[in-house]
Order: sequence, then C-alpha cells, then structure tokens
Amino acid sequence: MTTDHGSPRMALTADTLINSDLAAAEAGVVPATIRKWVQLGHLVPSGRRGRALLYRLEDVFAAERAARRKSPAR
Repeated sequence: MTTDHGSPRMALTADTLINSDLAAAEAGVVPATIRKWVQLGHLVPSGRRGRALLYRLEDVFAAERAARRKSPAR
C-alpha cells in the first residue's frame, strides 16, 4: 500500500498502535478531543513511544461511539 506521494503506508488494523494525531484523524476529531476522551475515561492509552501516548485503533473507535452516546442531541 502506498500514499499518493508514492511512500509506503502502514495498513491499519484494530490492534495497530497509533499516536494521538493519527487517532484524531481516523476518528474525524481534533487531537484535543483525544486528550479529552482520555481525561474522561473513554479512552485508555495502550503504550508509549518516547513521550507520546499510543492507542489501539479499535479503542479509538469505541471511545468515539461512547462520546457520541453521551453527547446531548442538538
């Protein structure tokens, strides 16, 4: 798999560990939302790379569903 620029791209699976920027992009939110989900207990980091927290993609999507269930209807 490659990106539009021809560079190799990692295939994401449910168990893939991703950083908060990529987690936010996959969930369609901003990185601050990922941090908020962690703060609220919707999302738990699954590892670290240096100082960066890493998340399982499956957990990111579960947190997104949990946040949507708890948000008031507009």
